[in-house]
This record gives sequence, structure tokens and C-alpha cells, in this order.
Amino acid sequence: MELMGESSILVLGGALQRRVHGLAGAFFKSPELKARVTADMRSRLAAAMDAWRATAATGAGAAVRVQDEAKLIVFEILVRALIGLEQGQEMNYLRQQFHIFIAGLISLPIKLPGTQLYRSLKAKKRMTSLIQNIIQEKRRRIFEGKDLCAVSRDLIDVLMSNGSDELSLTDELISDNMIDFMIPAEDSVPVLITLAIKYLSECPLALQQLEEENMELKRQKSDVGETLEWTDYMSLTFTQHVITETLRIGNIISGIMRKAVRDVEVKGQGDVVIPKGWCVLVYFRSVHLDANIYDDPYAFNPWRWKERDMAAATANSGSGFTPFGGGQRLCPGLDLARLQTSIFLHHLVTNFTWVAQGDVVVNFPTVRLKRGMPIKVTPKT
Repeated sequence: MELMGESSILVLGGALQRRVHGLAGAFFKSPELKARVTADMRSRLAAAMDAWRATAATGAGAAVRVQDEAKLIVFEILVRALIGLEQGQEMNYLRQQFHIFIAGLISLPIKLPGTQLYRSLKAKKRMTSLIQNIIQEKRRRIFEGKDLCAVSRDLIDVLMSNGSDELSLTDELISDNMIDFMIPAEDSVPVLITLAIKYLSECPLALQQLEEENMELKRQKSDVGETLEWTDYMSLTFTQHVITETLRIGNIISGIMRKAVRDVEVKGQGDVVIPKGWCVLVYFRSVHLDANIYDDPYAFNPWRWKERDMAAATANSGSGFTPFGGGQRLCPGLDLARLQTSIFLHHLVTNFTWVAQGDVVVNFPTVRLKRGMPIKVTPKT
């Protein structure tokens, strides 16, 4: 909580939390942002894949660490959407500081020089300074009448233009939340992409069906000379089943912490009461891998979502599927996470074949692949 700051959406409560969550959710779900993210993803993937082809042309195949590649691509795209920062020195500096910051999220709470928490707090301060400079420059341009465009180009614009006297969104609140929203770009989305490729590599039948679905879409679009839109990627039914199953079995976010603001009767029955003030860890993994809810829960089986109600995959609290949380604190970027993963998988399977070199999932302190999921890719002819 100290690293996040008192203004963080993860710490805020009441009307202010609902305001920030609502504004961020509407921004992340907007068709305009999805179209921009799709174009950015295609552009960045094309550049990365050109480099893979050039390496593969030497005859040995190109070795790619999926986790590292996904982090590079997703981080820059999301940061651009959040604060309008383009590729360059400042982006590289921000990424460097963010790596130091995020390492302290799960660390010993000792704030002395040389400790991880101390280093992370210093990195947070440097990131906050950079972001607040961007906010102040935006405010200056608006004050001088140089930036009166009605279109919100990034999330800072949205939060700056939607404050009110009752619920003022300060520069500190905006900068704190920009840093919070960068966490999925470093952790959640790249790990989701990486795990999907790992599970597909271990399940040839699923990989074959996903490849056929994506190749068919590519052919349809090529025949009429159209570029894929964000809606096309999201329309890939089996690809969405693969992503849903990866979320279930991968448990990228293993749990969330909540504080009881009053005495809570579990399931409305008085025999189990969580006292006011207690902290609760809601452990998603125990639900997602429960044999009473899922047949053969430890098996990667995307076909299970054909039979199940896909509405259950929208993280509603009673569904037994909650990788994005639920209720008032449902992750506002869930659609964007699915979209970015769909785009990455589409362009990988339609342009390359690959051989996985073997890796293992590490679950503590956060979920990741121990070696970054190395694969050897070969361009399709």
C-alpha cells in the first residue's frame, strides 16, 4: 500500500474509487482505443517478426523468448495509451524505473537504504516526477489555449477533463493511477500471452484448431483486401476459449486482498462471520482448480468453454471464474487484455511455426516462466 500510494485505485474507496474506475473502464472499453491499440500492436509485431525472419534466414531458426518480447511490445503500447509517451529515451527510462518499482510490490516491508522497498520507493518517486511533468505540460497547453481538442488522446486527458468540484482528481491521484495501470503491461498481459503459447505448445490439437481458425480469418480478409479490425480478432471463438482456459489454469493473479468494513456473514449464514477490520485473501486458484466446478481441473482443455456458458467467463462473482476480480473492482482493462493476447497469437500462428525449448511456471512471488518461454521460430512459406 505504501508503494501504491493513498490515491491508488487499489486503495481508494467510496465515490472517488467509483469515479476513477468508471472513467478508466469507459476509456479502456472504447472502440477508439481498441482500434488504436490494434494498429499499434500490428505495427510493433510486424517489426519484431521481421527481425525474427532475418535471424531465421541464417538457417538456424530464430530463438525468441516470448515473455521478454511480449513485455517490450505490450508495455510501450499501454504506456502510450495511458500517458501519451512515444518510443524514445523517456520511454526507456520509465521502463527501467518501473522494473525497480514492481520488484518491491512483494518484498520485506523494511524501508532502509539498500533494501528492495527503499529502491522501489525511489523509483516510484522518479516515475511520478516524469508523469507529473507530462500532466503539468498538458495543463499549461490547455491554459494557453494551445490544446483545445475535444478528443481524449490518453487516460491522463480523460481524468483531467472529467474531474468535478466534489471529486477533484489531483495530479498526485492521476500520476499514482497511471503507474498502477502500467502493472498489467509488465506482468499480467505478457504472462497471459506467454502461458497461452506454453499451453498450446503442449497441446498440439488445440494449436492446430487455433491455427486453422486464424488462417481462415486471414484468408477471408486477404480475399477482399481488408485489414483486420479489433472486432475481427475478438470474433475468433476458439482463440477466446484458449485465452479463457489459460486464465483459468494459469491463475496469473492468484488472489486479491480485501478488508471487511463491517461484520460479514459468509453465505448469509451466521455460523461463519468475518469480523469488521479483518483482512481477507480471496484465493482464485482454489476456485479455478476445484474439481467440483471443473472436470479434470488441472488439464488444459479449451473445449470445456464450448459447453459452459461463456457469460461465466466475464468474471462475474458467482460464476466460479474470476481471473479479473469482480464487483465494483472488476479489472477495467479485461477486454484490452483479451484483445492484445488475440492479436499476438493471430500474428504468431499465421506467420510462424515454432518448437518450444521447455520451461516451467514459477508461481511465487508472481506468476512467470522461469526461462521466459524460449521458442525456436521458423517463418511459414
